Amino acid sequence: MQFPLKTILIDDEPLALSRLRRLLEKHPDVFTIISEARNGAEGLVEIDKYHPDLIFLDIEMPLLNGFEMLSKLTKMPLVVFSTAYDQYAIRAFEENSVDYLLKPVENDRLMKTIDKIRNMTMVITSNHGIENPYSDNLLRLLEEMKPKREIFSLSVKSGDRILLIPMTEITHFDAEEKYVFLNTLDGQKYLLNYTLTSLEEKLPNHYLRVSRAGIVNSHHIKEIQKHFNGKFVIIMRDRKASQVTSGSTYTDAIRHLLDN
Repeated sequence: MQFPLKTILIDDEPLALSRLRRLLEKHPDVFTIISEARNGAEGLVEIDKYHPDLIFLDIEMPLLNGFEMLSKLTKMPLVVFSTAYDQYAIRAFEENSVDYLLKPVENDRLMKTIDKIRNMTMVITSNHGIENPYSDNLLRLLEEMKPKREIFSLSVKSGDRILLIPMTEITHFDAEEKYVFLNTLDGQKYLLNYTLTSLEEKLPNHYLRVSRAGIVNSHHIKEIQKHFNGKFVIIMRDRKASQVTSGSTYTDAIRHLLDN
């Protein structure tokens, strides 16, 4: 991969597209704009035709959005998202080492993107161009950003009965050794046949993993207290005022709660 990078711009907003083009054309040593597309379907055609090194990709577009378009590619170029997405999505971009530009794109922020592109290109070149090491990051991001099926209850066993616990009554989940328990507003605790990891994949986004042993329903948090070593104590709104201690590696998840 050599500079200037063959670049395609994909955005359904003409003004955003022309603004981005003007900014990129100020850096001819970095970008050669070879094509533009107004939606994900056109983007697929242009990528197949020109095999770009890099694409600037809007997310919300007609026909195919940015994520849907990427999921159909057989070879992944470098990708910079242009987005008006919320902080949750931006955190997902950062955690997966994917760069993004918030609209309207500003030149100062673009300069940081250029630095990151140069670093990424150096990594790819040192990898002898055999494989784009950032493809796995993008695939993880695509999986994370897939909309989750809405679920309204979880089933638990209680003696010979199977109970359906509404999601609105669940305060948190905790793991004790190899067992996982569901906790409810009325202070009940039920054994589940799920791991915390499998639960995390199916639960709505307002359920947050806060430690290796705990997931909390952010709608039922009463209070968050600072603990030691960067940890927090989360007090739930259940009858027992249950306390869940966060893990030190889950600080970002808690800070995301505090920022909202």
